[in-house]
Amino acid sequence: MSDLFSTTAGLWLAVVISGLYHGLNPGMGWPLAVSSALMERRGGALLSALAALTAGHFLAMMAILLPVSAMTALLSYERPLRIAAGLVVIGMGLWLLFNRRHPRFLARIPPTRLVLWSFLVAIVHGAALMLVPIYLGLCGTEDLDAGHRAAAGLMIRNAGLTLGVAVVHTLAMLAAGGALAVAVYRWLGLQFLARSWFDLETLWGLSLVLVGALGLWSAI
Repeated sequence: MSDLFSTTAGLWLAVVISGLYHGLNPGMGWPLAVSSALMERRGGALLSALAALTAGHFLAMMAILLPVSAMTALLSYERPLRIAAGLVVIGMGLWLLFNRRHPRFLARIPPTRLVLWSFLVAIVHGAALMLVPIYLGLCGTEDLDAGHRAAAGLMIRNAGLTLGVAVVHTLAMLAAGGALAVAVYRWLGLQFLARSWFDLETLWGLSLVLVGALGLWSAI
């Protein structure tokens, strides 16, 4: 598994897999898209809700990764940054494992504000944070010569990488969550959730711990 964090291809695969994982997780909102379509009795509502959820998720990825991309210009601190990121993600995973209470303010956001809801959920549940060790690993796989590259040029390159990671991850999330939402709406029905789904809270927390640990391992 540590090899995943040592090659560019493996890290991009991790970006895609994490996006698919986020998309399949009902906590990221695809059941809300199904609910919207059922209440309005039209398929277009499903697509509109998915678009809003996707926009919020993408904004959350950018909000977390852009400051990190700016800090990676400080190449002399790359290793401490990667170690700190791994520890923070592990800490977030442990917190979610032992704290099962969901933030109440999320329930107060009206259904018409799905972009805001999706953005806050991705932040609060650590979905955006999960990408940080992977992103830093991608930065580390490039041959960066601090003595021959200007910090401004490096920040531009890292900003482009940030956008690429966020776009690829979010598209994977949309593909997985959207496909599942359409399947539930068109064919499986809501009873599928009651019969076939399981609580992902523990798995979600463990996945954060795993990603953080792998990021920490690669840095050390």
